[in-house]
Amino acid sequence: MKTGKFNNETILIRHSAGSPLILSVLENINIKINKAILVAGFSKPLNKNSERILQNKYDWNKIKNNIKEIIFINSDNDPWGCNDVQGRYMFDKLGGKLIILHGEGHIGSDTYHQPYKKFPLLKKLLTPV
Repeated sequence: MKTGKFNNETILIRHSAGSPLILSVLENINIKINKAILVAGFSKPLNKNSERILQNKYDWNKIKNNIKEIIFINSDNDPWGCNDVQGRYMFDKLGGKLIILHGEGHIGSDTYHQPYKKFPLLKKLLTPV
């Protein structure tokens, strides 16, 4: 946070456990960034290990004020629980866009033999209209 430089053109993208990091960054900066995309993200505990990653609570209003656009991409069958329910929870708190993929598991997980060499949806979301 001390050396990071954020501005109104900043775009943050993270997968899985990187999503709580984005939420924390957005809560602690003092500028509105352009966009954040959380892929297979979560903000509620999944298990005992995930509790170490999450904050006890989030200031949803501050996060919302520091982001121009936020997009959540979750699958309906994520084996680790980073599923559509988690995506809906964050969406309900922050608004933005919620994209639910059907049958995509943990969206790119090598553990579940889903390596994404390309992610055209992500490219599309980054392309200006």
